[in-house]
Amino acid sequence: MWPGLVGKEPGTDHPPISLDRMLELTANAEVDGQKFEGVDLFLFHPHTDPDASDDAIHGMADKIASKGLAVGSLVAPVWPGTVGGSAMGSEQDRANFVLAVKKACRIAGLLKKHGVRKYGIIRIDSADSPAHWAADPKGNTKKIAATFREAAKVAADHGERLAAEGEVCWAAMHSWKHMFDLLVEVDMPDTLGFQADQAHTYLYLLGVNAPEHALLKPGYSIDDFKAAYTKLTDTLRPWTTDFHVAQNDGSVHGTGSHEKTGRHCPADDPNGKLDIVKTAGPWLRGADSRGLKHICWDGCMFPNAMLENQQTWNTILGTMIKVRDAHGWN
Repeated sequence: MWPGLVGKEPGTDHPPISLDRMLELTANAEVDGQKFEGVDLFLFHPHTDPDASDDAIHGMADKIASKGLAVGSLVAPVWPGTVGGSAMGSEQDRANFVLAVKKACRIAGLLKKHGVRKYGIIRIDSADSPAHWAADPKGNTKKIAATFREAAKVAADHGERLAAEGEVCWAAMHSWKHMFDLLVEVDMPDTLGFQADQAHTYLYLLGVNAPEHALLKPGYSIDDFKAAYTKLTDTLRPWTTDFHVAQNDGSVHGTGSHEKTGRHCPADDPNGKLDIVKTAGPWLRGADSRGLKHICWDGCMFPNAMLENQQTWNTILGTMIKVRDAHGWN
């Protein structure tokens, strides 16, 4: 549901899209009798109040269930200006980060108690930029790892798992190598894993924000791509506990307060660089053994007009069905 919020700003031509409307568009999608089975939620305003009462969360769960949908993964409000703060910031920033995860775990528990949620992770990132991180790479990575460990302990106490979103805009997570090094530094594989998004991880290959870790050069061949993609997925697949089906045209994009992110393109975008179904396979190999129970589509930064077009959702659903059928879900 977060494509209705991320990069959206009130009073612009891309205002937030309400949870009710996002649920309606989800429920209305259908391809050959198949419908979406659930949604992932962003736990912040205007979709969800992170301090909502038990009754309010129960009411939201009733609304989602009434549309025949489950709830899977949740996004914790870890960023400055929401609940959290930089994972490599001041003591207060880092305490706020852990508090955001604690609030997310509370809501996760309520959704499980209701019955609308039976699986899924809680998504986090470092809530800071590569530029800030670069002032002290080793020291800042250690700070982020320490914050993640504290957050992971909270999650474990609530029976939850965290997944760090691999994206070029997050400090110490902005290349495949930095991401791997951070996961190893945290060293809690049962509780802190990796969220792989096909659009974001394609930019890992190109070395956006970390040219020294680029695995592909401009004008690469099919064989070059295969070798690079194998290295990428072999490195991060063992940590992958959440997966986003997505397309990318090789550029970066951002709107609102969310800048320089992997450009999520429509599933049928003629400029897309990925064979979505084929390149999903290496990430999903052995998924069940890592507790990965569902796949999600991330359409962050889709223009509002595109999101309001029901055909957009049907095209996404059709692509996800192909991914599921090709890689073991049936």
